[in-house]
Amino acid sequence: MNAPARTSAPPAARNASRRLAFESSLERALEGEVRFDIFTRGRYATDASIYQIIPKAVAFPKSEADISAALQIAGEHGIPVIARGGGTSQNGQPIGDGLILDMSRHFSGVTEYDPIARTVRVRPGTVLNSLNDMLRKDGLFFPIEPSTASRCTIGGMCGNNSSGARSLRFGKTVDNVLAIDGMLYDGEAFSLGASLPKDMSLRMQAMMQRLTALARLHRTDIETIFPKVQRRVGGYNLDELLPDQPNYSRLLVGSEGTLALTTGVTLKLSTLPKHRVMGVCHFPAFRDAMETTQHIVALDPAAVELVDNNVLVLGSDIPLFVKTLGDITKGTPNCLLLVEFAGDDLESLKRDLKRLDQCMSDYGYPDAVVEVIEPARQKPVWEVREACLNIMMSMKGDGKPVSFIEDCAVPLEHLADYTDAVTDVFTKHGTVGTWYAHASVGCLHVRPILNMKEADGVRKMREIAEETADLVKRFKGSYSGEHGDGISRSEFIEPLFGAKLTRAFEQVKDEFDPQNRLNPNKIVRPLKMDDRSLMRFKSDYAVTIAGGATALDWSEWGGLGGAVEMCNNNGTCRKLAGGTMCPSYRATKDEQHLTRGRANTLRLAMSGQLGPDAFTSKGMKATMDLCVSCKGCKRDCPTGVDMARMKIEFLHHYYKKHGLPLREKLIAHLPLYARYASWIAPLLNLRDRIPLIARVSEKILGFSAERTLPKWRKPWVETRLPARPGDVKGDGLDLVLFGDTFNRYFERENLEAAERVLIAAGYRLHRVQPTDHSRPMCCGRTYLASGQTDAARAEAQRALDALRPYIARGARVVGLEPSCIMSFRDEMTVLLPNAETDFIKGKALLFEEVLAADLKEGTITLPLADQGGKVAHLHGHCHQKAFAAMGPVETVLRSIPGLELKVIESSCCGMSGAFGYAAENIEVSKKMAELSLLPAVRKAGTDDLIVADGTSCRHQIHDGTGRDAIHVALVLDRALAKR
Repeated sequence: MNAPARTSAPPAARNASRRLAFESSLERALEGEVRFDIFTRGRYATDASIYQIIPKAVAFPKSEADISAALQIAGEHGIPVIARGGGTSQNGQPIGDGLILDMSRHFSGVTEYDPIARTVRVRPGTVLNSLNDMLRKDGLFFPIEPSTASRCTIGGMCGNNSSGARSLRFGKTVDNVLAIDGMLYDGEAFSLGASLPKDMSLRMQAMMQRLTALARLHRTDIETIFPKVQRRVGGYNLDELLPDQPNYSRLLVGSEGTLALTTGVTLKLSTLPKHRVMGVCHFPAFRDAMETTQHIVALDPAAVELVDNNVLVLGSDIPLFVKTLGDITKGTPNCLLLVEFAGDDLESLKRDLKRLDQCMSDYGYPDAVVEVIEPARQKPVWEVREACLNIMMSMKGDGKPVSFIEDCAVPLEHLADYTDAVTDVFTKHGTVGTWYAHASVGCLHVRPILNMKEADGVRKMREIAEETADLVKRFKGSYSGEHGDGISRSEFIEPLFGAKLTRAFEQVKDEFDPQNRLNPNKIVRPLKMDDRSLMRFKSDYAVTIAGGATALDWSEWGGLGGAVEMCNNNGTCRKLAGGTMCPSYRATKDEQHLTRGRANTLRLAMSGQLGPDAFTSKGMKATMDLCVSCKGCKRDCPTGVDMARMKIEFLHHYYKKHGLPLREKLIAHLPLYARYASWIAPLLNLRDRIPLIARVSEKILGFSAERTLPKWRKPWVETRLPARPGDVKGDGLDLVLFGDTFNRYFERENLEAAERVLIAAGYRLHRVQPTDHSRPMCCGRTYLASGQTDAARAEAQRALDALRPYIARGARVVGLEPSCIMSFRDEMTVLLPNAETDFIKGKALLFEEVLAADLKEGTITLPLADQGGKVAHLHGHCHQKAFAAMGPVETVLRSIPGLELKVIESSCCGMSGAFGYAAENIEVSKKMAELSLLPAVRKAGTDDLIVADGTSCRHQIHDGTGRDAIHVALVLDRALAKR
């Protein structure tokens, strides 16, 4: 009798079993977290390129043991490993169908530092600016400073062989690396430097001997074919093995994680120059700048950077850069060259600027240099330069500047002819290009504007790439000058380097990684750069949302999809200091809690790539939860990604599907019941006096028992009779004091102080009531916080209807709470048609904005007494920063005689309306506050004033330090003379 035939599991079941085995093995072996969900994998599918490949898993190693275990387990399951730093690469280097190791979360920091020898050893996840902030105290720095210095990691810089604005003086990363510690594909550790360690394994010794022999075998080709320009990072650095005593670690620099994984890097440091000066050279035409660059370089500057006309035009519409561009430009130049001189003798550097001016005159451009000598003026100029990429990506619509011939470099004597030739290529294909960056070394970042959602755009990309590669070869340049090969350019290594050297590069890969486990198909045996299946916008890409219609007006962006796609993934939001965004990321270091991470997740969800109904899923809710709606991205993100507004839209759809929880209902409807709640204030305030009630409120409502709630008070009541429109005289002194819900019911003394100050200044205050007289006006802010857009729209309409006749006669609306007043400028304009909101543009102002403007015009005066040297520490509300409204606060406070103002450099306070009251957010809320705000408050003198205009900010400061922060209205009220 025959035995029954054996049946094997179907392929899908076998694959699922293998996947589960891989996942469980990783989770058991690694101390750091490992994630396999599609939302996390989707966030790691992209870098700052056009490509998108969803990985199989993402791990966050905490130690070398984690990295070794990950390599071994991935190898056992046949899964490639890709190391990732900040994810700011332009060509698809840190993405792939494998296991992503995010080194930036945990595997960072300095392990050895010798300021005398000027060396430092760091882990690969260390952010460049963080390192240089530490080194600055000893007058040192790592001099390779790419524009992404605020978020790029040392490991990523080594992977790409990064350069930066000052490479003319300091070279590339490879020129400043002394040693690298790493691991081979199977987890074997090694160290490479200027000599081979005595304890190096026989395997590594033999491999390095073979590779040295390979380089010397190809010496002639290397010496004749490798481009003779400073900016050459394509292929592998076989040329570094040619010297009699090579530094073996430099073979790994620029290898993009395809040969080994870096676990430590020893860097050569440089001395910080004591002084820097800048000359901003103006040119009437682009070619003029290109022809003149070589003559400017002869003056021995530290940097010569191009800012082209696109940046000048687009930047003039970005609030963050308007003032700076106005400061450094005169007339309407076509483009600028930013020329920096650096050294220890300031007078000598000033003479260098005079030589620069003479040079410009000699070549036909007299009086074309703006000198920028003060460090405070130079900083924002460099910020504009560093933001060039993001400024260019702020173009709205589907056509965007696309990176694939981004950083070709040619000898300076050919620069003008090369740029003309590339421009002709663009014209041939019906497009134009954007140019910026490193004129000093002939490496100009150029991006043709293409629509990559269409097959025609992809076709043009291929044709432009091939024709540009031919030009680079003709002009004896480098096709990859600093941003690496990745997916975009690896295909062009063989046309540029030839077959023999390409086979040699393949031998290098095979020596280090014979099983092709590390970041495969980059540099050698490449993927096709125009394969749409590898791209963010695949052939079937389409954006839809549940229900079809949006709650807010996104027409300015071409729809919600267009607004989300404005994120170019360059990662400005990952910066750890300066500006506001992204406060939740600064607290968690989690890509999920980042403007870029949220934008990517929204895009993937709306395009169906995260599964059905992903847009209104709990995974999407978790992604948006820690967005504190600070609006920092609205200002700090040069492409204008407005995640706070996107969160309103998302919550509208999410709660429409899942229902609004009780806590969110209580917050949203606060303006409706606040009047009645104030009647029983003593009873409600027991919550914070009896611990049991606080614990019950946490259990039932979710308000953290660790957090005090705002104390109910008798509300602010206007003593004036209700106004009539005819009472407005229209001479600029008529104001409607908008009493927001928070100040009205919790801190009425602020509104009372504001009344006294405004009257003392000579204003006429008008009491305006909605027509129904049922309750005061409301901006709808509490409804917006939970996506209740219909209710917010009704509140906005109610307030606007009441205000319209007064504003029409010349009155202005003035308020104290930034989030409320800014709602008139922002959300109301997308809740209601333009015809309903146009009349209030420029008429809804913060208390200090009105005073600062009118004091400057001389239409009012304030009788203020000398404060005798008292110190005030000012913390800005996020919305004040987002709408460039911090200047008026500082102006008003500085107008008080004898008051010394110190501005606290801080991000979000961590409260953000109701966010910081929620039990699930309490730890993150505290962590945000502890990043910079609370430490600064604790350092303040006991008699110093702490000033904060946001009610939530004041609450956080009190809960975290015990100090009472006050509104600027109270500061001015107390300073009024003859009280």
